[in-house]
Amino acid sequence: MKYVLQLTVFLLVSHATVQAADVPSKPKIGTLAAGKVLYLGNSITLHGPAPAIGWTGNWGMAASVKEKDYVHLLTAEIGKVTGAKPEIKVRNIADFERGYDSFDIEKELKDELHFQADLVVVAIGENVAELANDEARDKFAAAFAKLLSVLKDHGQPTIFVRSSFWPHEIKDGLLRKASAEAGITFVDISKLGRDKSNAASSERKIEHAGVAGHPGDKGMKAIADELFTAIRRKGMLAER
Repeated sequence: MKYVLQLTVFLLVSHATVQAADVPSKPKIGTLAAGKVLYLGNSITLHGPAPAIGWTGNWGMAASVKEKDYVHLLTAEIGKVTGAKPEIKVRNIADFERGYDSFDIEKELKDELHFQADLVVVAIGENVAELANDEARDKFAAAFAKLLSVLKDHGQPTIFVRSSFWPHEIKDGLLRKASAEAGITFVDISKLGRDKSNAASSERKIEHAGVAGHPGDKGMKAIADELFTAIRRKGMLAER
């Protein structure tokens, strides 16, 4: 009887060990899981075709091709380090920027929250209207803090918030403050927008001024590099 009991325990433990071995480990950068990446942004992150303004792409405006926008460049870099191309979800949330005080986060971002990302990149601010008084600033700060809170509550993502490509002291300051209060990494890219060589207009002729002012291939790579550096640093620091 004792032998049978020992054999049963051995078989159960062996079976559990085999099952655990069959579960693939998540790709990581340092200690950060990086198998699934969610990008939330505006036209710099994703913009569908808009012939009226001369934009025919369906990726980050105004990269020359999809593979050269910051989303795909950063995704590729993550894949190089982890050895596995991450699954990604990309969403333009300009509606949040323009209507943050009435935007239903849980409803509008249902699919994105269900995605349960390991890494989340939040790249907004450019479309937020001028925050001319304390009331407007408080409303935006509260809405953005809620967005971060909801993202944190779905899975265990590591979140990175980048400043605006076209720097804005007030808006970027609020993004930075909310990120710090939520324990989230803020990535300051303000220097990139000040460098005219990062604009698409410096690389090719674009009739529409709005499109032309968006980051070109050089600017997109610079954004991806800044974000990747922050992600890698966060992963390495967490190992210590």
